[in-house]
Amino acid sequence: MTTEPDRSRVRFPDLSSRAYEHPADRGALVAMRSLRGFDTLLRKMSGLFNERSLRLHYLSSAVRVGETQFRDVYQDVVDAAHILDVERPELYVVQDPQPRAMAIGTDKPFIVVTTGLFDLLDAEERRFAVGHEVGHILSGHAVYRTLLLMLTRLALRVAWIPLGYVGLRAIVFALEEWQRKSELSADRAGLLSSQDPDAAKRSLMKMAGGSRLAEMDIDAFLQQAREYDAGEDARDGVIKLMSLMGRTHPQAVVRLAELDRWAASGEYSRILAGDYPRRSGDRDASISQEVRNAAKSYQESWSRTSDPLISSLRDIVNGVGDAGGKLFDNITNRMRRPNDGGGE
Repeated sequence: MTTEPDRSRVRFPDLSSRAYEHPADRGALVAMRSLRGFDTLLRKMSGLFNERSLRLHYLSSAVRVGETQFRDVYQDVVDAAHILDVERPELYVVQDPQPRAMAIGTDKPFIVVTTGLFDLLDAEERRFAVGHEVGHILSGHAVYRTLLLMLTRLALRVAWIPLGYVGLRAIVFALEEWQRKSELSADRAGLLSSQDPDAAKRSLMKMAGGSRLAEMDIDAFLQQAREYDAGEDARDGVIKLMSLMGRTHPQAVVRLAELDRWAASGEYSRILAGDYPRRSGDRDASISQEVRNAAKSYQESWSRTSDPLISSLRDIVNGVGDAGGKLFDNITNRMRRPNDGGGE
């Protein structure tokens, strides 16, 4: 018996990941995708981390879901791939009490879900979690995370060289900030896949407080997010910035607040109605516009925040978006320009 995809939820044919990506994530991805050969180079470099050995590891030590193993989870993968219009990835369930999930690989990405996550979430919440990982695959986040991993390892090797380490640490910090935004993008993909905002919020709240949902309240959890955002004085802002060092995921309250804001913004409803960018138009995406959108999103978030430190610094970024967009335009135009005498 073949498992058929769910036909009751809206499907998004030819969906571009640009539809749901956070502006800061989307700007970086559009810029990197436009650099000729960049994806190919990173995919070749990712071979250094032996993607094949990872697949063999999970093939030998975890359970691959299918029509006869974890059938419900298999149905979640079939549905998510159908709704987001991507090739269905393999999914493995591994014994681990920590609730985690990850998308691994570049050439043939696959998903790993722990028993801790499987046991923590109900059926609708699990749809969101699986859709989150399929969103990572559609965006190609694994390719660029490879770069983060390589630079992190390189930074550790040159830690004894003060200037070299400082420069690499700055790059790593920027990539960590991008990865945190990529998690917000994947949360949006998870919502598009599950099409159940309440289940998505419950999933994120359980990741923070565990399975006793009856003891928690979404409104109170959102109030925590507002209190975290505000802080009492500039010292809290400094502490929050320092706490981000080495973090690749946003805090749980931040993720829930961001997803709640996006769902209420109108973008989610527009995509459901069929108004979204298509994958076939990805090559025509404007780098300068996406970089400006990224800068605008930061400015808007800083305008919303009550954090005293951010409030005192928000004017520094004025004009950064336009400057960054022009810089990327100049670089990519030169890379795309045909050689003299070479014709089109």
